[in-house]
Formats: sequence, structure tokens, C-alpha cells
Amino acid sequence: MLFKYPELLWAFFLLLIPIFIHLFQLRRFKKTPFTNVKLLQKVVAQSRKSSAIKKWLLLISRVLLLSGLILAFSQPYFASESAAFAKETVIYLDNSFSMQAKTENGTLLQDAVQKLLKDLPTDKIFTLFTNDKVFSDITLPDIRNELLMLPYTYDQLELKDILLKGKNFFSKDEKSIKYLVLISDFQNRTAIQESDTLGNIQTFLVGLKPENTNNTVLDSAYIAEENPTTTDLSVNLSTTGALESIPVSLYNDDKLIAKTAASFDKNRKSNIIFTLPSDEVIKGRIEISDIGLPYDNQLFFNINQKEKVKVLSISEADSGFLERIFTEDEFIFTDVGINTINYSVLESQNLIVLNELKTIPVSLKNTLGDYTQKGGHLIIIPASEANIENYNSFIGKYFSTSISNRIDEERNITQINFDHPLYKNVFVQRVSNFQYPRVTSYFKIGTTAPKILSLQDQSAFLVGLDGIYLFTAAINTNNSNFKNSPLIVPTFYSIGANSLKSPELYNTLGQLTTVDVKATMTGDNILKVTQKDYEFIPEQQSFANKTILSFAFNPTKDGIYDISEQSRFIQNISFNYPRAESESKYLDLDILENNAVINNLTEVFETMEKDDSVTELWKWFTIFALLFMLAEVLIQKIFK
Repeated sequence: MLFKYPELLWAFFLLLIPIFIHLFQLRRFKKTPFTNVKLLQKVVAQSRKSSAIKKWLLLISRVLLLSGLILAFSQPYFASESAAFAKETVIYLDNSFSMQAKTENGTLLQDAVQKLLKDLPTDKIFTLFTNDKVFSDITLPDIRNELLMLPYTYDQLELKDILLKGKNFFSKDEKSIKYLVLISDFQNRTAIQESDTLGNIQTFLVGLKPENTNNTVLDSAYIAEENPTTTDLSVNLSTTGALESIPVSLYNDDKLIAKTAASFDKNRKSNIIFTLPSDEVIKGRIEISDIGLPYDNQLFFNINQKEKVKVLSISEADSGFLERIFTEDEFIFTDVGINTINYSVLESQNLIVLNELKTIPVSLKNTLGDYTQKGGHLIIIPASEANIENYNSFIGKYFSTSISNRIDEERNITQINFDHPLYKNVFVQRVSNFQYPRVTSYFKIGTTAPKILSLQDQSAFLVGLDGIYLFTAAINTNNSNFKNSPLIVPTFYSIGANSLKSPELYNTLGQLTTVDVKATMTGDNILKVTQKDYEFIPEQQSFANKTILSFAFNPTKDGIYDISEQSRFIQNISFNYPRAESESKYLDLDILENNAVINNLTEVFETMEKDDSVTELWKWFTIFALLFMLAEVLIQKIFK
């Protein structure tokens, strides 16, 4: 038996007072002579005997009465060993999009919140954290409204991160008993690590499961084909149920412009095509109606007015092939001779081509140095008679590259680096047997830049890094047939297109995104991104011919946003939620050792209450004190 106020037990010494009073009578007995006491001797003996019994009974009842009161005020109780230790409780509540799955009481998240409000003691101090919020050392009434209004988020923590984050909320007190309660549907997005346990922290895994795991999702959209009048928009869908078809709607802003039905194959996949006018700005939204997760039922995209890429060729050789590649529908191509350069327009170009110059003038070197530092892209094609020393003093500044000597031997261009960003989405398949282009002479170089095209002896033919590209051979018809090769168009076109990166149809929230905007900032002007009443300023870097915007933590909501400078609209940009939570597959929690897997949240708190259960006895001792008080009254009446 334990006591809440053990210091009150010192009051037992006060019991000596009534004992002393009863054992030592302070009164003196006075003898009174009586003429004839012989007849009363028997009566006197009996009275003395009754008085002694009464005194002893009163002494016992009063001692027990006071003992009961002392024990009642010291509040004795029975408890388990763990009840004497301090308790710490940390709760993780999953508010990711997968918790939008339906149950008979609403959604998984709403159901979990209602059970917390019902079963968690209102006076219990705990810490609760979600994927994006933390409530430290609070009681349930403190966060009742926040729990009821808790928003969903795409930022789903992995299990190892949840365990580590939860562990950090506990104190360093080794004597306290620590409870970590994880409430989630535990989707199978990441593998469980062997280290996903927390030692002496008692971890309860409360797995929630929806009634219906069927879900249809708008996976992705992309431009399948473009021509002068139309653009084909391809949309991919998938489903986890036995769905045959589903209606799909396409909106431009809030206007319905197309509607079709998506039919699913045996792999539960579907692909549909929408045909759009090629010269129209589209603020698109693709939408389906599905009873599964609602967050993936719409997909935002936008098609902006195409900006033409400015390309300048500085040539001492034929540049007709460049003019045929950089056509006027997508590019603004200009060709100038080495002696007719207008240096004032160089900074405004997106791509500059040094086409087989024998030497690079010092003034041009200096201007191109500033140009490339400000984000400009550059292609260097040396002449067969190029001055090696002159070239080395220029290209050595960019990617630790130097030309050693010229080799006058014929070599085939046989190797393509398909993994290089320049060829991303260029080739449908990796071609290995085609008519190899050749060169009759080339320069041997040493470089740290990655190879894009290589010769048959592993020597580099084209290297590139950070928008600077270097050929190791002249490509005029006297030295090479590369101009007649199928490689020339995708190579130069990709370099030109990437020099002013066109925005994607849409971007994914939670991923680092960079976008080139055809806007030049002057003074203190900055670009802003807005959607209705929501506005933020992204990280941005301004150059002479463009501004690069970077998105990492903003925005947090999907939709189409406006990019503007002060009140001048520039273009749109779209963001969508990641689709990682759309597939209803769940972790096997039983393989996590040293963790209690309980599917009922009520059982978790009942288990915690048992560990903290206390049987209080003060009421019983109060009743005993009252009974002995009643006994004293009865003794007084019985023994008169």
C-alpha cells in the first residue's frame, strides 16, 4: 500500500494522548464513609467492572476513529509498479492524402480525430504531431478545434522519419515511461528498415483501413504530337478496381472544351488523346468523378504562348545548316561574320554558336565570358586550322578543358550518351546500329566535362556542361559528313531548345523545380507568383536574357498560378500533387518487432490506463472512521 501524503502518518503519535488519558486517570478518588456498606458491596463491584469495559471499548473506538481519519487524509492507494513513474505520451496522426479514404463515419482522418476526442482523457498532457504540424505539451481541449479542422497534406513522412521525429519529442528522463502512438493507414510506399524500433519506448501502431480500397487516378499528361495547327494532349489514367470506363472532362479555365470516356485494359491502365489548337493559350484542368481518393481526381496544366529562342551564329564557314534547324517558327536566328559582330546584342541572345573560327578575338572572349556567367548558352565548333593556344586560353575557363593536338585520321562517331540531359525524351529507343557519321581529322582534348558523342577510339566528339558545348572537330563537308547524319538535328535542336527552357505542362509539388521566364528584371523589380488571394515571391536569378525561378517549398496547393512583374502578366505555371498515395497497398506491421500492433485506438488508451491504474482507499478509511464514531455513540448509550 502506498500513500499520496505519507507525511501525515506522523499524526499516529497523537494517538498516545487518548491512550495516556485512559490509562492514567488524573482524578483523585475521595472516600466517603457510609454507615452500612455491606449491602452495597456487590453493586459497587459490578459497577466498577462495567466502567472498565466501557473505558476500554471507548479507547479502542476512539483510537480506531482517529486512525481511520489519519489514513483517510494521507490518501492510501494500491498501484502497479509503473504507476509510480512519470508518463510521457507522443501521438502521430497521419494527415496525408491517403487518409481521405472513406469509412462509415466519414474519412480515415475524421474517424481517427473523433476517436481521439472520445477516448483520450481531457486532463492528459501529451504531444501530437502530424506530417506538417506539431502541438507540444497540450491537453485535448487546447487543440480540439485544430483537430476538427486539420487539413490534408501531400507531404507524407516515411516510417523511419516518423519514429525518429517522435523519439525527439520525449525527455531524456530514463525513469519516465514513454508511449509513442502512431495512427495511420501505413501505406506501402517505403520498405521497413530493421532499425525501425525505438528501444525502451513503448510504441503502439494503430493501423486504419478504409472500407473500399478502389481508386481511379489521373496519372499524368504530356504533349504527344505537335503540328502547325493542332497539339495532341495525351492523358494517362489507372485504376485499382474493376472499372471498365470513366468519363474524363477537359476544361480551359472554367470552360468545358472536351469530354470523352477512358476505357481500361486488363492492366487497369488507360490512355486518351485530346486535340487542342496549337496557337491558343490553355489554362487546363482535366477532371474525373471517382468515389475513391478525391485529391487525384483533377490534373492542372497550362500551355503558354511560345517564346522564340534567340540564336546567334558567328561564322567563318557555311551556316546554312543552322538556319534550316533553327526555323523561324520557334527561333530567331541570326548569322554574322567575325568582323561584323554587334557586341551590344550578344547579352540578349539565348544561344551563341562559334562556327569554325580559326581564332577567337580577345574582345569576343571577354564578352562571351560575361555572357556565359549570366546564364547564356554557347556552342563551340573549332575550325580544322584552329589556333590551339588561342582556343585553350578561352575554353579552359569553362570546364577544365584543353586541346592537345590535331589528329589527321578518319574516325567514326559510334557512341551516344543517351543518359545525357541533352537527349532526354529525344530517342524512342536506344539505337545501336545506324550509319555512323565520320570525321577525317579531330582534336584530342583533355576534359572533365561529360561526353555526349564519342568516336570509335573513345575520344570525345561532343562534350557539354552547364550550357557550354564543345565539338572536337570541324563539321564542314570537307572534314565530316555529320551534317548529313540523323544526329545533327536532335543535337542542335535540343541545345537550342534547352537554352531557353520552356515550362513543362505542369510541375509536381514537393520537388525542386526551375523555370526559365522570358523577362529581364531591372532595378528592384521582382517576379511574383499569385493565385487569387495567395501570393509569394519565389527564389529568382535574373540574367540579361531571362530570369530563372526556383520552387522548393512554395506553393503548397495544386492549381494554376500567374507569374507577373508588378501588374504585368508574364505567363502561367501549374502544380499538381504527387501521385504516390493513390495506390492502396499497405505495410505488414507485424514484421516490426517490439511494437504493439493494435487496430483499435480505444484499446491503446485502455492499455495505457491499466499501466497507470490506481485503487484509492481513502473513501474506505473514511467509512471506517464514521463506523467507529457510531460505535462510540452506541457504547456511550449501552454502558451508562
